[in-house]
Amino acid sequence: MGLSGYLIIGAVLFVCGVICMATKRNAIGVLMGVELVLNGANVNFVAFAYYMPIGLDGQIFALFVIVLAAAEAAVALAIALNFYNNHLTIDVDRADELQG
Repeated sequence: MGLSGYLIIGAVLFVCGVICMATKRNAIGVLMGVELVLNGANVNFVAFAYYMPIGLDGQIFALFVIVLAAAEAAVALAIALNFYNNHLTIDVDRADELQG
């Protein structure tokens, strides 16, 4: 499988993530969509690093994206748990009731 195969897989993951973020109503589903988008980008970074003579730049970017995804998931899960404790639901449509 060449570079185009990996780019197609990355694009499919990206589109699935965008569709998941747009259609899911609970916070966990939206978080899964964000993770799919980030993993689609990682597939593209690693594929370009393997097939293009640019060195390890793609792997380094993918490592930064993985660290960013872990931090984002931890913060978003903490927000979702706090929202659940206050409202007994994780429906993102009820998030407009938050007061600062």
